[in-house]
Amino acid sequence: MLPDFPHRIATTRNGPIGYRQSGSPNGQTLVLLHGIGSASGSWVHQLQRFGNHFRVIAWDAPGYGESMHLASENPDAGDYADALQGLLDALDVKDCLLVAQSLGALVACRLAATRPQALAGLVLISPANGYGRASAALRDARLQARLKAMDELGPQGLAEARAHNLLSAQATPEALALVRENMAALDRRGHAQAAHLLAGGSAIDDAHCYAGPTLVLCGSEDRVTPPADCELVAKAFAQAEFRVLPGPGHASYVESPDQVNQAISEFAHRLGLC
Repeated sequence: MLPDFPHRIATTRNGPIGYRQSGSPNGQTLVLLHGIGSASGSWVHQLQRFGNHFRVIAWDAPGYGESMHLASENPDAGDYADALQGLLDALDVKDCLLVAQSLGALVACRLAATRPQALAGLVLISPANGYGRASAALRDARLQARLKAMDELGPQGLAEARAHNLLSAQATPEALALVRENMAALDRRGHAQAAHLLAGGSAIDDAHCYAGPTLVLCGSEDRVTPPADCELVAKAFAQAEFRVLPGPGHASYVESPDQVNQAISEFAHRLGLC
């Protein structure tokens, strides 16, 4: 299905940002943020499913796909949130239902905390909280381990070695292929910048600052951000619903798109967005 949603480039105040799009430009906007080992193409099932009801925008984070790198080699969530706001401004998006998976949750939570008027609602899928509250030694150890893996394996090797960790043992070959394809296309510098975001970020700290409606989802077989960890993120929000989806792993939107899409659809209906 990916050829139906080709790469586009938006010229933003910070530089070019790549994205994929479906639906009418006049509809309520659904914005999709991927994780550290992924890209806009991983959202193909959501681009296909929601195009009849929303304007759907799946971005490539800075340093991914056709998107520019951030100026700082040690960026924080604010740098990414500013880049996201630049994309929303360039595409004339006034408010959106923001859906973020894993590392994308750090960006989404910072945007929600600092620009709540930009959001009609927030959905987090297996959110990564980051290591911002950990000791400096632990933060550095996590960062160096991730950078070392990329240095030693490269994007293709990383995809072969790590892609299966994002899925359950029951995942289809098609789901595994989609995860591998996106991971194999990683840019080393962009991945390193995102690793710094993960090492220094804290979604929970930003969650305390957002009072809007929030849905947090987690696959029951998620080994990366297990349900107990995702529930802690959910509890940090003023009003958040937490749901465990039976069966899938970390990349549940790839592995079990029908479950995830149904949960997003029901949430959007409750908010009167579709």
